[in-house]
Amino acid sequence: MARNEERLRLIREILENEELAAEEEEVLHTLLTERVATNSVSDHEETLTRGQRAADKVARFAGSWGFIIAFFVVLLAWIILNAVVLGLFGAKAFDPYPFILMNLILSCIAAIQAPIIMMSQNRQEEKDRARAKNDYKVNLKAEIIIEDLHDKLDAILEKQEQLVSRLEGLEKGR
Repeated sequence: MARNEERLRLIREILENEELAAEEEEVLHTLLTERVATNSVSDHEETLTRGQRAADKVARFAGSWGFIIAFFVVLLAWIILNAVVLGLFGAKAFDPYPFILMNLILSCIAAIQAPIIMMSQNRQEEKDRARAKNDYKVNLKAEIIIEDLHDKLDAILEKQEQLVSRLEGLEKGR
């Protein structure tokens, strides 16, 4: 933050200094031609490992309605198979009523799924930080350019007033 404030102070000093007026245009031209904005999302996507991409896919699927519906269907089928169907045919259920095996499987899935989702969220937070940093740079550049445009507009208006007063003086002198 201090570094950006230092740059802004330096640019303002250059813009305000009369001796550096020739260099002012060069600095502003550099600001205008230099590309500040970057595509932080695609830059971030290029650096992901296979594991990180897999974690993002798992998190994307685990946070979808498709996953919730599929999970509900599997649980319902498990319960119906163990409680009703196998009981009707006289076969012994592989996971009888308190469904201890199903609870163990659900706990294991939750234990594995939670850190994977957290890894994906951490990467999303990194992307958001990069995006915010990029937005700050773009806004800073726009602010500097707008300030310069205001200064130039003020200079034009001042010169226009001088010309108007000269013309009025010339008209009075006739």
